[in-house]
Amino acid sequence: MTTQPPDILWTWCRFPDLGLQNLYDLLQLRARVFILEQGPYLDPDGLDQRSWHLLGRLARDWHGLPAGELVLYLRAVDPGVKYDEPALGRVVNHPAVRGLGLGRVLVGEGVRRCDLSWPGQANRISAQAHLADFYGGFGYQAVGEVYLEDDIPHQEMLRPGQAPAA
Repeated sequence: MTTQPPDILWTWCRFPDLGLQNLYDLLQLRARVFILEQGPYLDPDGLDQRSWHLLGRLARDWHGLPAGELVLYLRAVDPGVKYDEPALGRVVNHPAVRGLGLGRVLVGEGVRRCDLSWPGQANRISAQAHLADFYGGFGYQAVGEVYLEDDIPHQEMLRPGQAPAA
């Protein structure tokens, strides 16, 4: 039996507009995956305040998770802060929704929102190296050599600027 992915409600907002509950939920989800699963590092890195935040919440109860549960998240760091270009990062999905293709939905939505927010600009990421092919499917191309970041192999990748949709 194939599990259908849940419907997702999106929020795209700047840091001051997150509100306390969204901030708590995104930090909790990031800690669940980046700290508990992947190993300790300082997640609040000073970039959240200069980023757009994309939150994906369940539209209705799904497989024991309540409606409104945060299951997808990424941030888009403003150009000139981490890199010259805008930068997607902290891409995370809740363990309960893995394997359903929602990671592709999340990154696709993030790329679309970056293209709308910064028309025609390239986008740079620091991807976990084992996900280079995944990000390649969105037009990202490897730049430079693989390097260690928080003891995890990473690959810097660049997605060329896209012409605004007609």
